[in-house]
Amino acid sequence: MKARDIRELNEEERDNKESELKAQLFKLRFQHALGQLENAQKMKNIKRDIARIKTVRKQQQKDK
Repeated sequence: MKARDIRELNEEERDNKESELKAQLFKLRFQHALGQLENAQKMKNIKRDIARIKTVRKQQQKDK
């Protein structure tokens, strides 16, 4: 997910997307612990998306 796409979402949609990504990350961490994770790159990408959402939120709060 690009930062441009995140900026287009409203606050509620951003919160929902962040919680969805956190749930996915939890499941991937669980799979990783059990040795069932096939693609470790997925975890990295989800972490980056969560960080992008948080960054956009901070930038928008700063602009207000």
